[in-house]
Amino acid sequence: MRRKLFTVAVVVAVLLSVFSASQSAKDKSKQAAQAVAPVASPRLQRIVDEAAHAALEKFKDKGFAEKNLAVTLVDVTDPQHPEQASFRGAEPIYPASVVKLFYLVAAHRWIEDGKLKETEEFDRALKDMIVESSNDATHFVLDSVTGVSNGAELSPKDLKKWAEKRNAVNRYFAAQGYRGINVNQKPWCEGPYGRERQFLGPKFENRNKLTTDAVARLLTEIVTGRAVTPARSARMLELMKRDFSGKSEDPEDQAHGFTGIALEPGMKYWSKAGWTSSTRHDAAYIELPGGQRIVLVTFTTDATAAKERDIIPTIARIVLKAVMSGK
Repeated sequence: MRRKLFTVAVVVAVLLSVFSASQSAKDKSKQAAQAVAPVASPRLQRIVDEAAHAALEKFKDKGFAEKNLAVTLVDVTDPQHPEQASFRGAEPIYPASVVKLFYLVAAHRWIEDGKLKETEEFDRALKDMIVESSNDATHFVLDSVTGVSNGAELSPKDLKKWAEKRNAVNRYFAAQGYRGINVNQKPWCEGPYGRERQFLGPKFENRNKLTTDAVARLLTEIVTGRAVTPARSARMLELMKRDFSGKSEDPEDQAHGFTGIALEPGMKYWSKAGWTSSTRHDAAYIELPGGQRIVLVTFTTDATAAKERDIIPTIARIVLKAVMSGK
């Protein structure tokens, strides 16, 4: 009888140990995904305001106005004590392909939780979604993450069920404390049609929306290893690495057509850009020779801003100069 009791005790102890280890791993994963809360910085605010107003003044004759610009700057030199400032950083704006960062993080979260299987093909899609900004790859990723895809039009009842699944990414980020954003649509060069068009709403009121503050927060979490897990954060960041050396004639080259225009030798650059006929955005992480590390997210809108390649680098040059000088 004593032997049986001893055996039971051992089994219970082993099970408790396994449970404790499993719970510890889950707790670490949750800790890694905890939101970074940068403190407002008067120093950074002066820098952002100076950069924003300089760009507005430089391009005012082209119709560039305050309503067409949003900027958020985060200093992550000390990752445990980030500082932040923004110019219209809480304004919801159509993000173009910058939204792909949110689908990247969601995909890794799903894989980490065992809700999505990681395959060679899925990894290829994640890479093409970020490195090449492929819309087709993004469609595959979002279909896989949400479990619903495009097709013939649906009845209101069935569309509601379909939309509930498609909003899975929205629910995830809402649970993380993200506000004022919408991340449930595919990026399109043409279209959409069918149920994807229904889901946009009669007047496209359900379009994706992001704030530069939200994008800066997500990028900061990736940079500091807090997006899903440190290992997954590192994998995500690797996809965003840009080589801005040399020249490119492609205005949509993510390494040379956005913040990269303002960078100098010795700097390092990771980014995800987005562009349409009425938007030109960049979410950038930059490491400077002096050891400073910053996240700089710039959104510009309207047809003029979309065609003007120098607005984003104008802002970046002023920010970089001020950060490097310790202003």
